[in-house]
Amino acid sequence: MRTLVTVSAVLMLSAAVFAQDISLPAPQKTGGTPLLDAISARQSTRDFSDKEVALQDLSDLLWSAYGFNREDKRVIPTPRNSQEISVYVFLKNGVYLYDAKSNVLIHKAAGDQRKSVGAQDYVYTAPVNFLYMADESKGMGTASNVAVGCAAQDVYLVAASKGLGAVVRTGGLDPETLRKLLKLTKRDVPIAGQTIGHKK
Repeated sequence: MRTLVTVSAVLMLSAAVFAQDISLPAPQKTGGTPLLDAISARQSTRDFSDKEVALQDLSDLLWSAYGFNREDKRVIPTPRNSQEISVYVFLKNGVYLYDAKSNVLIHKAAGDQRKSVGAQDYVYTAPVNFLYMADESKGMGTASNVAVGCAAQDVYLVAASKGLGAVVRTGGLDPETLRKLLKLTKRDVPIAGQTIGHKK
């Protein structure tokens, strides 16, 4: 049985929480920057500081990417409601799988693995990287790219509303390396990565 760790307001992820799941605070689903203001502020950032992202902000970003806004429906559309996308979170101390139903990050790999999720230098500087994977066994094909695009845009808008930087990218993703690291099968295909953090 896994251990759930409640982390304080900021991601102070030390050795004490290595190899453990992380319980996220409930996402904030109302308020924030008006939508049109967030769209106006949305931009791609490639110059990040290494300042940690608040755990509440991380929870909000993950919910906007792939959480539930109805009992069994996601905040983004997926083809035929297949819900074939998975979101992995690469932090300085390890890799986690986002479990939206439980609002928990499930530990998948220890240590700083950010270099395995992108070739760009800023990937190793920014404290948070999302990896969007699709389960090809559900047969959604290129429609999965549309779903990931919706998730990434939601993250862009929430990041903009919080004064954070973000950039989505497809370069530097090695399927075999990622499958080995995360113990996945051939049916699991990386679609895109998204780097998130404070602007430098």
